[in-house]
Amino acid sequence: RVYKNYDPRAKIIKQAAYDVFEVTGKNPLLDIALKLEEVALADDYFVSRKLYPNVDFYSGLIYQAMGFPIEMFTVLFAIPRTAGWLAHWKELLEQDQRIARPRQLYTGSGARDYVAMDAR
Repeated sequence: RVYKNYDPRAKIIKQAAYDVFEVTGKNPLLDIALKLEEVALADDYFVSRKLYPNVDFYSGLIYQAMGFPIEMFTVLFAIPRTAGWLAHWKELLEQDQRIARPRQLYTGSGARDYVAMDAR
């Protein structure tokens, strides 16, 4: 978790969801998401642990409204994070004092031939 309070990006994307649904028509899942958020923000379990909706809470609804298949959501969530992941990796390689401590090292085989889906 990055934010110990309500994620400011979530407020922006929540408004973006409203804007998208004005164009595409209202998605009943938005009502469920709003109610879920309301209940969570009033629940002692979530409040005491400072658990709030993050930027991805509403983005899935927006992706669906835009016509992306659900199977692509993980990819769509990961694409904007790629720049940050690469920046962290670059820092790990260039700095003597490491900011991350990877717990896993790949020990598998090196280059492998691609096998087409229909041949697997």
